[in-house]
Amino acid sequence: MSNRDQFVAPKRYNTIAIALMAIGILSLVTLYITHGSKDNPHDQARFWGSLLQNSVYFLLIVNAAMFFICALTLAWGGWQMAFRRVTEAISACVPVLGVICGAILLSIAFGSNHEIYHWTDAEHVKHDPTLLHKAGFLNKGFFAIVTVLTIVLWSVLGWKMRSLSRSLDNNPIPTVEGRKKYMFNNTVWAAIYIVVFALTVMSSIPWLWLMSIDAHWYSTMYSWYTFASTFVAGIALITLFVVFLKNNGYLQYTNKEHLHDLGKFMFAFSIFWTYLWFSQFMLIWYANIPEETVYFKTRAQGEYSGVYWLMFIINFVAPILILMSRDSKRNYTTITFMSLLIVFGHWLDFFQMVFPSPLTDAETGKTYVPMILYDFGIGLGFVGLIMFVTGKALAKAPLLARNHPLVKESLIHHT
Repeated sequence: MSNRDQFVAPKRYNTIAIALMAIGILSLVTLYITHGSKDNPHDQARFWGSLLQNSVYFLLIVNAAMFFICALTLAWGGWQMAFRRVTEAISACVPVLGVICGAILLSIAFGSNHEIYHWTDAEHVKHDPTLLHKAGFLNKGFFAIVTVLTIVLWSVLGWKMRSLSRSLDNNPIPTVEGRKKYMFNNTVWAAIYIVVFALTVMSSIPWLWLMSIDAHWYSTMYSWYTFASTFVAGIALITLFVVFLKNNGYLQYTNKEHLHDLGKFMFAFSIFWTYLWFSQFMLIWYANIPEETVYFKTRAQGEYSGVYWLMFIINFVAPILILMSRDSKRNYTTITFMSLLIVFGHWLDFFQMVFPSPLTDAETGKTYVPMILYDFGIGLGFVGLIMFVTGKALAKAPLLARNHPLVKESLIHHT
């Protein structure tokens, strides 16, 4: 095994990761002093909303890495084996971010501030017919059980998939029957993960963690919309790490063919996200029912309209104009720029999904947009944490799963 098969984090890499985490901690402390420690419930909601937005967003995009692995495992797609260890390393962030996100979510649900989750105020629910009707689903006990169970299952099943992959590093399978058995076992565990993913990310979790912020409003497309947003950002994150490793002399078997396919995923799911965005927006606009349009009133026409349409331009207009051509998906500079833009664009999407409701005064009906620098700083802290944990995970195993039955398919891959 050559030294290029084993990742060693450059000193500058760790320095940047630690610096970003320091920025995140500084932003967190500052936001707590200016808002979180105040008696005003809207100021407190401003603090907790930032933690909610960033922790949920970054947890879902690192978890998308394991979904990517399992979906391709079920499809027996071997083309990604050349950089699969990168995707596995990103998914190793799930337990770490899961603990942070879980602690934040439970603190909000069981805390004294009810501006983010109105349904946690038992006295208010008694006098609100809509919330009372949803109390069987929107209650603290169910929220806590589903949140903890979801994060544990994501972490355990992700660990199992990574363990199966690494079990071959020093133990090649000598027989055809042995390879078939391994692939069957791998496929079964991937299928279990996909079922859990479908029951959480594609259905219940976005309802509980995000849509219940606007508890009087609902959309049957919301979970798929959230999935599309975080999956395309997850692909962009994988692409950034692949380009970084290639630029540093690693991933010798990963080439422009693989980069092209990652670019196609980013382009395709940017369009898929836009399809869901348009479907949800158009149907609600066309029906013009007050209890449905209230969600978009503040976002598309009110105080958050600037953020709302900016994120639409970034997440749809930019990908369709820039990633349409074949050459752009093979250009390292272009694909890196678009990956960064997509991660930021969908971070903005989560910003406008979280903040309008908690920062609306019930008496006056006025909504204000918070200074985004605090949230961006905390977001950089999560980026630094992902860099740090992913770097540690990359260093623990060879960058190529040489003994995997499908690795040859990736080495000769051609688009």
